[in-house]
Amino acid sequence: MSQPGQTCQRPGCGGAYEDVGGGLYCDTCGLAPVVSAGGTPAAAGMVVSPATGAVKGAADGAGSRSARTSSQSSRSRRSVSGRLSRSVSGKSTGRSVSVRSSGSSTGSSVRGRLGAGLVSVPQVPRPDPHAMVLERPEVPERKRFCSRSDCGAPVGRARGDRPGRTEGFCTKCGHPYSFVPKLRAGDIVHGQYEVAGCLAHGGLGWIYLAVDRAVSDRWVVLKGLLDTGDQDAMAAAISERRFLAEIEHANIVRIYNFVEHLDQRTGSLDGYIVMEYVGGKSLKEIANARRAPDGRRDPLPVEQACAYGIEALEALGHLHSRNLLYCDFKVDNAIQTEDQLKLIDMGAVRRMDDLESAIYGTVGYQAPEVGETGPSVASDLYTVGRTLAVLTFDFQGYTTVYADSLPDPDTIEVFRRYESFYRLLVRATDPDPDRRFGSAQEMAEQLTGVLREVVALQTGQPRPALSTLFGPEVKVTDTELFPPLEADVSRLGARPARKKTPAAAPAPPGAAALVRPVDTPAAALALPLPLVDPGDPAAGFLAGLPPSGPAELIGALAAAPARTVETRLRLVRARLESGDRQSALPGLAELDEERPDDWRVVWQRGVAALVTGDFEGAALAFDAVYDAFPGEAAPKLALGLCAEVLGQPDNAAEYYRLVWTTDRSFVSAAFGLARVRLAAGDRQGAVRTLESVPESSIHYTAARVAAVRARLRGRTPGPGDVPFGDDLTAAAGQVEALQAYGLDPARRARLSAEVLGGALDWVLSGGAGSAAAGRTLLGSGLDERGLRFGLERAYRTLARLAPGGKERIELVERANRYRPRTWV
Repeated sequence: MSQPGQTCQRPGCGGAYEDVGGGLYCDTCGLAPVVSAGGTPAAAGMVVSPATGAVKGAADGAGSRSARTSSQSSRSRRSVSGRLSRSVSGKSTGRSVSVRSSGSSTGSSVRGRLGAGLVSVPQVPRPDPHAMVLERPEVPERKRFCSRSDCGAPVGRARGDRPGRTEGFCTKCGHPYSFVPKLRAGDIVHGQYEVAGCLAHGGLGWIYLAVDRAVSDRWVVLKGLLDTGDQDAMAAAISERRFLAEIEHANIVRIYNFVEHLDQRTGSLDGYIVMEYVGGKSLKEIANARRAPDGRRDPLPVEQACAYGIEALEALGHLHSRNLLYCDFKVDNAIQTEDQLKLIDMGAVRRMDDLESAIYGTVGYQAPEVGETGPSVASDLYTVGRTLAVLTFDFQGYTTVYADSLPDPDTIEVFRRYESFYRLLVRATDPDPDRRFGSAQEMAEQLTGVLREVVALQTGQPRPALSTLFGPEVKVTDTELFPPLEADVSRLGARPARKKTPAAAPAPPGAAALVRPVDTPAAALALPLPLVDPGDPAAGFLAGLPPSGPAELIGALAAAPARTVETRLRLVRARLESGDRQSALPGLAELDEERPDDWRVVWQRGVAALVTGDFEGAALAFDAVYDAFPGEAAPKLALGLCAEVLGQPDNAAEYYRLVWTTDRSFVSAAFGLARVRLAAGDRQGAVRTLESVPESSIHYTAARVAAVRARLRGRTPGPGDVPFGDDLTAAAGQVEALQAYGLDPARRARLSAEVLGGALDWVLSGGAGSAAAGRTLLGSGLDERGLRFGLERAYRTLARLAPGGKERIELVERANRYRPRTWV
């Protein structure tokens, strides 16, 4: 046995052994005494390395290995996260927040284009493999750390003028280290793979590029599997990880083989994973290549990061469907090649029921509970959320100060600009794993919804999609933004026929004061309904219910074959619709007590609160659902309504705008946005919103009628008021165009009277000036006489169409008042 002070046995080394960390190591070369398997000195020149346990992610010094202290519990219940209402945490049906609690699709993805067809991500060309080989494979001293999980001390550092050793033993714990490539160009591994050189250094050592001489000289990658000299342990490790070769997915690097290779220099038996060569750039390289003029990293556009996230979630979902966990998703472990994203590092993949294997992860990405309870689907999704954060803003301190949290959203521009994106990250990285997304598919669906919203906001083009959680809005209420003209306090028709100068009178109120307030109970019951949980025992019964009134529906539900959550929710809804609040609220309170975390119950709680006037309670409920499903339109529509009735027009306008910009099928959002813009005095903004309702909508005519009135109601034209003249022309053009869209004669005559009456006010006030000369409006000359004849015709038409005699007489009298003086 070697003793302290004894000369080093390594040929050519004149050092002596010293006791370091409980073991003997040479003070010059840093190596331990060489012994054979039986404990006797080994042959000269043969070095037998002890087994090592490498830490994944050590390439940048940020790796961590988590000790597992308890078995992984099965988590079938997922939660609704709520920043304002933390009592909402969805643990009810086994799928309370998840559309599909089991995760994602089981088949391979065939889509190769990033961005889900919503955004164009710059392609990364596939480089020449030879160009990727490092000329001088070295690990910088600043990135050399002990790979032992409970140590991680800096190793291989310079001392004075002496450069740091690339091989040796940790002076803190005595664990061996080596940053020298074990394979060199020209080496043949397993009699099949010819090494071309080093590509990079990872947590388990160097990664090599090689040519598969047995299969068409294809390019492959060799990556260390296990650093051990124990042949039996090597065989067991390779056998255990054969399952990786069965994984086939477009977004996951292909595993071809597992091989062993005897290192002639050290005598160690090394294992390698033989993988598909994926040429391209890692997300880390893509992100680091973006630089602002001051040299700071320029974060990726949020839409590009979302595109990467969706692809990564598809890959993780595939692994989860096969009871596998990826464990270490981060910017280093995903490569974009051309228009496709691939996970490239399978070294940390483990089975969900594996309670023994080492757990690999990276500080700043790994979920905080992994060290105690082990990895899970929830912890995999956590890593995706952290990666999205790292990509989309300058995330200083994500491995230290913010290792388990996100910065204040007020300090991050992308969070201020895209609230839905922020809420998605909050849920994905919630400290409580039960409050995160329930599956990769659920998170991908919500991330896709957020991406649709982001792209719509950036381009101004809607990006609608069917929801898997909510149906369409039930109906559109409050399409009549203004009361009938007879109930208006406008001065139209108040002037004697012979006066050309308007009489002195109080100025009429603006359009905002004339807008009808929203019918809150009706608007609440018109919000989209959650889709029936297909796993509910009464789902088939509910699907077969014919359309009927609330009373008939209440009777049918009383005869339901089973009293389930869905039948009880439908009964509460039917009673609210019938106006029987006294019967509806106890049933809802019972559900709320039994299942306070079921998001469907929370949604119905918000609807009931709106109907009964508890607007703040409704806002808290809908905000919690928004936290849980940031990619859905329905919670934002509901929050817009809550903000409007709470007197928060800015918030209401923002929520309505988000919904309407993304999906033009939610016409309630358009009318709501028009209302709050009129309330803020933004008449032109309200008009633009109403005129953006598409022709395909059944509410197109109602929106255009409201736009005509929004242009004119409450206006007081003054001298030289050219903009009012432009609005008159536009309004008249819309009235004429609406004939083709089924505008009935009565409404057309009434709108014509409003337009012509406004024009008469404009002319009498002197606002028209010379601009009115020779012009016509709805077939009437744009002067006092022509407009009075036009108004007379409009009111006589209304009189003929009036249903009652009293109304008919009043309209005829009004026509006579407007008729100009004539000789006959």
